[in-house]
Amino acid sequence: MANEQSGLIQKQLIETAANEIYREYLRALGIHEPIKTRHEGYAVILEELDELWEAIRNNEDIDKVRLEAAQVGAMALRFIVDIC
Repeated sequence: MANEQSGLIQKQLIETAANEIYREYLRALGIHEPIKTRHEGYAVILEELDELWEAIRNNEDIDKVRLEAAQVGAMALRFIVDIC
């Protein structure tokens, strides 16, 4: 029973994170042009990763860190959709 509960909680966490990434992806679609090259895609992901690292280094609250992590995921998704 405990394993089932743990699995359900894990699934809910994954779904929540995936939804956050998707929302950030949709937000980015409305703001930025499609990624045109692999190099540009890499640079966009790196920029978001740097912002995540900065939030971690500055000991920002967990909501800020979570948002930055979702933005990294959203740009990875954007890379896959636009380039791959």
